[in-house]
Amino acid sequence: MPLTVNLRHLEADDVHLEGELPASELDLESRDEVIRAAKPLVYDLEVQKLEGGLLVQGELRFVLDCDCVRCLKSFEFPLELHDWACHIPLEGEEKAPVANDCVDLTPYIREDILLAYPQHPVCEPECGGLRKASVGKPRNAKKAGQTDASASAWAELNKLKF
Repeated sequence: MPLTVNLRHLEADDVHLEGELPASELDLESRDEVIRAAKPLVYDLEVQKLEGGLLVQGELRFVLDCDCVRCLKSFEFPLELHDWACHIPLEGEEKAPVANDCVDLTPYIREDILLAYPQHPVCEPECGGLRKASVGKPRNAKKAGQTDASASAWAELNKLKF
């Protein structure tokens, strides 16, 4: 069931919404294979009616299941939007659809959650990534008589005459 607010309830006073919304209701289609949304969204919102719209303020908490892009370890990423605010117009071109005197807040919440997704989830800032297996000879092996200057790519560029 989507997260909705009844406009008739707002005529008397502000409405307080608190609870959980299943991740399936958010319809978060992430094309990123390292981020999965399975846990419910926890919300604590205050909705008030303004001239021509709604003002929704509060807190959104959501936990994402992620795989570290450096080491591929699974971890949980807490996504928290403190002091979240959204203005939903009820008039004009971009007005929110009203069905049975109710406005669905879910698309507005979904948009801000997607904007807060981590671009490259990392299990911890110091993550060194996957360990590299040493196969064959080391990369730094120098040929006999080769110096550091001649081993670098810049040495080849220094040979050019302009």
